[in-house]
Amino acid sequence: MSESTTTATGEPDRTVSGAEILLQNVTKRYAGQDKPAVDGLTMQIPAGKIVMLVGPSGCGKTTTLKMINRLIEPTEGSIVLGGDDVTRMNGDKLRRRMGYVIQAGGLFPHQSVAANIAVVPKMLGWDKARIDARVDELLELVSLDPQVYRDRYPKELSGGQQQRVGVARALAADPPVLLMDEPFGAVDPITRQRLQDELINIQAEVQKTIVCVTHDFDEAVKLGDWIAIFTEGAQLVQYDTPERILAEPANAFVENFIGSGAGLKQLTLTRVADVPLAEAEQARPGDDAAAVLGRMKESGRHHVVVLDERDRPRQWLSRKQVGRVETISDDLDQHLPVVSDRSTLNDALDTMLVSSAGAALVTGRRDAFIGVIDVDSVMEAIAAARESTRSGDYSAPVGTNTGVIPASDGDGRGGAHAVTAGEPS
Repeated sequence: MSESTTTATGEPDRTVSGAEILLQNVTKRYAGQDKPAVDGLTMQIPAGKIVMLVGPSGCGKTTTLKMINRLIEPTEGSIVLGGDDVTRMNGDKLRRRMGYVIQAGGLFPHQSVAANIAVVPKMLGWDKARIDARVDELLELVSLDPQVYRDRYPKELSGGQQQRVGVARALAADPPVLLMDEPFGAVDPITRQRLQDELINIQAEVQKTIVCVTHDFDEAVKLGDWIAIFTEGAQLVQYDTPERILAEPANAFVENFIGSGAGLKQLTLTRVADVPLAEAEQARPGDDAAAVLGRMKESGRHHVVVLDERDRPRQWLSRKQVGRVETISDDLDQHLPVVSDRSTLNDALDTMLVSSAGAALVTGRRDAFIGVIDVDSVMEAIAAARESTRSGDYSAPVGTNTGVIPASDGDGRGGAHAVTAGEPS
C-alpha cells in the first residue's frame, strides 16, 4: 500500500508512504443545476505531500475532495490513485484505502476509542493482537496515552481529543491517502493551533498524501506544501507553494483572497525548527529543590523546566517558586507556554504573549522538550525570511482547468498560474 520515491542520489526514499493522485478533466454536474459544480478539473497531487484546497463557499472544494474517494461520483473524467483509476474500483474497497477525517472527528458515540480506531482493520480481517497493537501505536502517534484513552468513549473526550482520535482512525489501516474536510473547524483557536501542529508532526513520520479542504487561508499556508485556490466551478486559479502565492499572486482574485495581511502571513512560512533555540535548566519530579536552585544560580538561568520520564514538560518554575518548596512536585501546569518545533513563528509569538517569561518551551517528536524560543530569535528570523521570500527552487505539480495552464517563468521554477485566452505563458 505504501509507495516509495527516489532521492537525488537515486536511492529509494521509503519514508514516503503516500500515493500520487491525478484528476483528469473531472466534471461533476448535479441535476437541476445549470453550471457544473466542478468543471473540467485536471490536477496532480504529489505523493507524500499536503495539498490544501481553498476558495470561496460553494466553489467545489468539498465536491472535489469527495470525488477522490467517490463519496460523490464524478460525471466525467478520471481519477487515478497510484496508477489505478478509482472510478473502476469497488467503492467500499476504495474507501478502505483512504483515510477520511471530518469536523469533530465523526466518531461513533456508542463505541470506545479503541473500537472506533479498529473499525477498518476489523473490516480487513486483522487479528485481535494486531489490531490492539495498532490502536496503541496510533494513540501514541496522536499524543494520547493508550492506558488513559483506549477505553474511553467520545463523550468523555474534549473536542481536540475527539479530533485526534478521528485522525488515528483514518490512519488505522495505513492508507496511502488521507482526505480531510475542514478537520479543525469546530474547535477553539488554541486547540486548532495544537491540532495543526500535531498533524504536521504526524506527517513528518508517516508521509501520507493529504488533501485538505479549508476556508482558512492562514491554515492553508501553515499546513500546505501546495495550495490550490479555486473559484466557482472548481476553476483552478493558482496552484503553487505558499511562499510563491504570497510573493507572486497570479491575479487580482488571488490578491483579494489572500487579503490585506499578506505581509503578516510571512510569519506562517517559517517554523520554530528554523530558529536557534536556547538551552534550559532541567529538573525531574522528586528532585531536591535546594540542589536545583543551586544549579540555576550557577548557570545564571532564572527558570527551570520540570520534565517527566518521557522528557515532556510539566512545569516551568522561577527561582522564587523553586525556593518555596523542598522537593520538585509532579504537578502539571495546564497553562504552560509550549509550542511544537513544527509550529509557525506566528503561533510562537501568540504563545509568548501570554507567557510571563517572554518565551516559550519547544517540544519535538512525541512532545519531548528540546529547547526555548524567545522574542529576539523570532524577530531575527522574520527579518531573514523577508530577505529570502523571493528566492528558492520550486517544482510545481501540474494543475489545469478552464483558463489555466502550467506555466514556467524562465528561471526554472514551475508554477500553475491563471492566464487569459491568447496570453503567452
